[in-house]
Amino acid sequence: MSENVFDVLKERGFVAQTTHDEQLRELLGKEKVTFYIGFDATADSLTAGHFLTIMAMMHMQQHGHTPIALIGGGTTMIGDPSGKSDMRTMMTRETIDYNANRFKEQLSQFISFDNDAAIMVNNADWLLDLNYVRFLREIGVHFSVNRMLTAECYKQRMENGLTFFEFNYMLMQAYDFYILNKKYGCKLEMGGDDQWSNILAGADLIRRKKIEESPDGVAPAKDPAFGLTFTLLTTSDGKKMGKTMKGAVWLDPNKTTPYEFYQYWRNIEDSNVERCLGLLTFLPMDEVRRLGALEGAAINHAKEVLAYEVTKIVHGEEEAKKAQEAARTVFASGGISENMPTITYTKEALANGLDLITVLVDTKLCSGRGDARRNMEQGGVRLNDEKITDPARKLTEADIHDGVILIRKGKKNIYKVVIEA
Repeated sequence: MSENVFDVLKERGFVAQTTHDEQLRELLGKEKVTFYIGFDATADSLTAGHFLTIMAMMHMQQHGHTPIALIGGGTTMIGDPSGKSDMRTMMTRETIDYNANRFKEQLSQFISFDNDAAIMVNNADWLLDLNYVRFLREIGVHFSVNRMLTAECYKQRMENGLTFFEFNYMLMQAYDFYILNKKYGCKLEMGGDDQWSNILAGADLIRRKKIEESPDGVAPAKDPAFGLTFTLLTTSDGKKMGKTMKGAVWLDPNKTTPYEFYQYWRNIEDSNVERCLGLLTFLPMDEVRRLGALEGAAINHAKEVLAYEVTKIVHGEEEAKKAQEAARTVFASGGISENMPTITYTKEALANGLDLITVLVDTKLCSGRGDARRNMEQGGVRLNDEKITDPARKLTEADIHDGVILIRKGKKNIYKVVIEA
């Protein structure tokens, strides 16, 4: 391994915190390291937020290290309180299992599992049949409640009431690291910076268990467990990136189309372009810095490159080209592209008085009828090229041009309405 992946991750902007900076760099430079990242199966698709961690896994694998993709079939039964002001909705075992299988399919697009190049496991295999009293005796004794209550992941929840149910989450995640360390020799846990407290707990549990299990009561100094967290991608107002008015930006093309996915990255804030190019593409860093230094109108070229490269990794080169061509057609010339987001209505719906507000809500261009009404009254909605301010406006046959109707909200959000014959 000529190039140390730690240096690559650092230069590209991934590294937020580590447990032992120099030791970890030395380890990654001299041996093949088995590491893990966990994915709780809270939905039926991975999101743009997960993509940053997937990119880190890809860099690690390309430099000869072995990823463990841990699907959280067990921890999802509780739900991570990190960054949450309310308790997560409890999910059924069947839903969690379905989501876990979808995650496996998606991760396989990015990580090679051939010839044991990576491992995929589900923590339901060891968490769901635990004997609770034995778990408390063997694992719970190593956790200080006082220390746990200072963890960042619990602070927000303390204000609204942290349940004992959720309080167990840190123990579960720490136990995952311990099990993977024992079973696969996993030495490193990686995750978003909001996971720092949980990752520290896992590394500390491994150390304490090794002391407990060693004949002389001393942990082997040469075999520590490491933690590394990633920078969280946020907007200028501190919100996590990867959200739109429609909700999460999904990696599943049936939930977020390649065009919509492309458009999300094409329209990010100027200040985030260089960071995203470093984190979410494989472009050389000299090129990342050159594109990131562009100013004024020229930054739009950098955004196009970013959107194309990210879409190519997630959806393939053909879909990336289609999305780019569609975006250029729509926004450069005001034309219509077959790859634009599309919604279809029947002629009967049109005849029955299909109103523009309904279309704005159905396409999720607006979050509700009140939001649609406000946008129209403020001049933010166009039907074809006509600004529409009347909330009672209905679509008619006369609005159909070249077989479609174009609905725009603002400058960047557009939908093609097709009326079936």
